[in-house]
Amino acid sequence: MKRRKFLKTTANAIAGGFWVSSCSSFGGHANNHIELAAIGCGRMGRNDIKNILAIAADHNALFTSVCDVDQNRLRAARQLIEERYAEQGIRHQVKEYSDFRKLLRNRSIDVVNIATPDHCHAEVAIAAAEAGKDIYLQKPLTYTIAEGRKLVKAVRDNKRVLQTGSQQRSSVYFRRVCELVRHGKIGELKQIEVNISEDEGYGDGSPMEVPGSLDYRRWLGSAPYKPYTVDRVHPQNSFGRPGWMQVSDYTHGMITNWGSHMMDIAHWGSGMDFGGPTEIEASAGYPDRGLFNVHTSLTARNYYQNGLELLLVSYPKNDEHVRPGVTFRGSEGWVRCERGFFSSSDRNLLRWEPKDQDRLLAVSTNHYGNFLEAVRQHKDPICPVEVGHRSNSVCILNSISAKLRRSLRWDYTKEVFVDDPEANRFLSDMRIYDEA
Repeated sequence: MKRRKFLKTTANAIAGGFWVSSCSSFGGHANNHIELAAIGCGRMGRNDIKNILAIAADHNALFTSVCDVDQNRLRAARQLIEERYAEQGIRHQVKEYSDFRKLLRNRSIDVVNIATPDHCHAEVAIAAAEAGKDIYLQKPLTYTIAEGRKLVKAVRDNKRVLQTGSQQRSSVYFRRVCELVRHGKIGELKQIEVNISEDEGYGDGSPMEVPGSLDYRRWLGSAPYKPYTVDRVHPQNSFGRPGWMQVSDYTHGMITNWGSHMMDIAHWGSGMDFGGPTEIEASAGYPDRGLFNVHTSLTARNYYQNGLELLLVSYPKNDEHVRPGVTFRGSEGWVRCERGFFSSSDRNLLRWEPKDQDRLLAVSTNHYGNFLEAVRQHKDPICPVEVGHRSNSVCILNSISAKLRRSLRWDYTKEVFVDDPEANRFLSDMRIYDEA
């Protein structure tokens, strides 16, 4: 059967409720399809939906449900999916949910894409794993390190597949540089420098009336109650960058926003996917920006057990000479990767590529496709839950050091600070000093 005819048949069948279940590792249905749902339909959620739709047919996958606490965004996501299918001549109805728990009770759903605000990641993803769903989770993985450990356990205990949204692992620019480092092409690795941009702007915290379309209490989730204002949540008339990304109740700022992407590559290239630093020393700027209270500038040094030094250096967004990226410095040269670009102390290095039998790193050319392949084969994708947790943990460790304004010692095997009860409180509660 041709794909277009098949998708049209399956879409109409789902809309009419005619699927007959059959046994498989992903709860597969008749015709061996994968049923998808989106939880969180804002800026990143819409991007994920579009990217998944672009390759879903190749993996026999179909979006059937969407969930959001903002009715406007919920409706927009449903319309987006239905319109994309209509363009292919497919008549298809998508179900709307305002409560993710009700969506997870739908046993026909195999896979959920989670793109909620950072502070809600753990609650939704853990519930999804326990409900038997496979998960594509936007980075950063969780808001706290303790949540990360719980999520790792939930995914492994329930034998689920989780892909962290660290899509740079599916880019040749990052993989090629990491392969050069892992194969010793720059000699002994001595230092890694991670660059991230800085937040800017001012947030207006003046209380406002909650829009009728938004379930604000549910949006807050586990975060403490604060009066609603549009800068605290997201724009009501666009899908622009939301204000919550600069409010510490819900995120840590650029250290986890861009930092988790780049720390992931730093670990990939150095072979530290399941490790972590043993000592962290960070400092950050927290100027008065009204409601926006995450760090702006940030510099840090991280030391690993093997002697490796990892630097974190931020830069102003208007600096045209620096972009987010990772530089690996070795005894015989350096290599750097950014989105869409790589460079080296020796241009000839960039022409090198390992033969298939010599590859140390997995190859993925599409992060969402890699995930759906992993779901179908019921195996780990290119950036599984433990890897996402470890790269996010480094970011959170730097955030804790910056807030405490002192160096910290970290036991990455036990995932606790060494002889430091004050710092260990931050492992499960990152809001301790925000009101001070």
